[in-house]
Amino acid sequence: MAVESISAITLAVTDMERSVVFYRDYVGLEMLYGGEQARFTSFRLGGSFVNLILSEDQPKWWGRLILYVDNVDAHYQRLTGFGLTPSTAPADAPWGERYFHIDDPDGHELSFAKPLPGGRPSH
Repeated sequence: MAVESISAITLAVTDMERSVVFYRDYVGLEMLYGGEQARFTSFRLGGSFVNLILSEDQPKWWGRLILYVDNVDAHYQRLTGFGLTPSTAPADAPWGERYFHIDDPDGHELSFAKPLPGGRPSH
């Protein structure tokens, strides 16, 4: 018996419309269910899902969602091109990844990352 993978992560959001625009239009995830006026929305992320649930209660900091991407710098340019401001610029980390961080509209921290050649990423 073993845990095989993460099926989904569900994030509490305070403004569904704003969050759907962020994840669909800026991050580029495929929306499967729900939408800007829904109380629950689901996006495909590879073989997993990112879900949004409308909530009035929001923790100050909950953790970090790390997304592996094909090109960290291209994703940084895409997001800044939309006028968004990541909290860090792309950088090579000592743990073996190139990455940057950005907060979604509700303060959930996303990390866009890619293992460096010969690196040994550890989370």
